[in-house]
Amino acid sequence: MLRSVVLFVFALCLAYPAWGAEHAKKPPEPGTSVEMPFLMVPMSKDGDLLGYNYVASKLICTSPAGSIRVREKLAFIQDAFVREVNSRPVSLASDPKEIDKDLLSARLTEVAKRIVGNQTVRAMLFMEIKFAPLHPGDSTTGAVPPTEQAPAAATPDGGAKPDGGAKNASSEGATSKPVSGPSH
Repeated sequence: MLRSVVLFVFALCLAYPAWGAEHAKKPPEPGTSVEMPFLMVPMSKDGDLLGYNYVASKLICTSPAGSIRVREKLAFIQDAFVREVNSRPVSLASDPKEIDKDLLSARLTEVAKRIVGNQTVRAMLFMEIKFAPLHPGDSTTGAVPPTEQAPAAATPDGGAKPDGGAKNASSEGATSKPVSGPSH
């Protein structure tokens, strides 16, 4: 009898991780996810800003009523998210341009829970993350200034202007008019 109980418990322990993994892969219930506005996450190394990761995400709520509560507080949640990602780094130690998704998900989930309640938010999902460098060095390395790239513009008499064809507002008689809005 004891042997069969031990075998049953052992089999249950082996089956539990498989059940948990299957349960975790289950998509969220309809009406429980809230698409969040894009979040710009600064990425830096040794205090120097490298660029930004643009993050598209969804908050997964515990119920459709919870998703309504999140939508009502969306502006406050977004403001808190921006403050959170600017307060402390969220990059991987191995690559300062990559986000530590587990860390960021945990931090943003906790922020949302503080605003709408602990029982309202289940998790944060990242749909897309794109890095944009602050100074795209590869695309500007060895660049030639525009004045050296463009051919000189021709004048009506067939000659070229000495400034490469650029109009000078002071010499061409350009005028500016004040812009007036509707009067109330």
